[in-house]
Amino acid sequence: MDYKDYYKILGVEKAASTDQIKKAYRKLARQHHPDVNPGDPKAEQKFKEVNEANEVLSDDDKRRKYDQLGADYQRYQQGGGRGPAGGFDWSQYSQGGRAGGGNDPFGGADFSDFFSSIFGGMGGGQRPPGGQRAGAGPDYQAELELTLAEAFQGGPRTLTVNGKSLRLTIKPGVEDGQTIRLRDQGGPGRHGGPNGSLFITLRIQPDPRYTRTGDDLTMDVPVSIYKALLGGEQVVDTLSGPVKIRLKPDTANGTRLRLRGKGFPRYQHPEQIGDLYLNLTLSLPQHLTEQEKALFHQLAALRPD
Repeated sequence: MDYKDYYKILGVEKAASTDQIKKAYRKLARQHHPDVNPGDPKAEQKFKEVNEANEVLSDDDKRRKYDQLGADYQRYQQGGGRGPAGGFDWSQYSQGGRAGGGNDPFGGADFSDFFSSIFGGMGGGQRPPGGQRAGAGPDYQAELELTLAEAFQGGPRTLTVNGKSLRLTIKPGVEDGQTIRLRDQGGPGRHGGPNGSLFITLRIQPDPRYTRTGDDLTMDVPVSIYKALLGGEQVVDTLSGPVKIRLKPDTANGTRLRLRGKGFPRYQHPEQIGDLYLNLTLSLPQHLTEQEKALFHQLAALRPD
């Protein structure tokens, strides 16, 4: 039977981390999913290969065994592919019996038989009666809209997918476009296989008050000309509640202030909070009375250009 390079199938290095393997698998599984490529046998075949590669590389025990097999297979190739390489006993890997004949342990079967011979069948189990293989169910995709305040606070949310109501907890600090995976909430498995997963993409609605950059927020704060000239207190509405700040006299238009710990919580680390930056913009008085105009004329006369 043919040796399968699962690392090459997923497009990752042999030293790839578990997270890198998961990321590569999700990307390829979505790209080649039969629901996305109806009637495309090549995409279906690729989808099967990607799932099989993930089945091995995402399992520590299977991955260790597969890595050892790969090292021995290199010795086998270096020996010309004839007979045991350097006295190596290939039977130690076989759980379902050799598929090929003669002295070539890698002759005559497809990749699924390769997997079954080494690991005993898809998902680590045996082939069900009738020769049908167990397989994971299809993954589902969904989107969930959140306000910036909801992304800041986190908390329970309810989502309906395919007529099923699901309750999930959003952690504080999620980002726009972030994907959450709910295991076993996808389509049903085939022939006793596991259910697929539900991937929920979070869409955070823009907030007219704030601009988010990572864990930091920026907002414009209008300040009256009188308070900018004479100084005083200014109330700022942050996502964690109103905060009073004190302005110094002669505060210039465009002054930038920093409020530590008033930004966004870091995802998975809510105790780490970003900063809030304030851009102070002067707000000119409108609809002046005759008396106010007269006073401004007096002030202008005191400070001629």
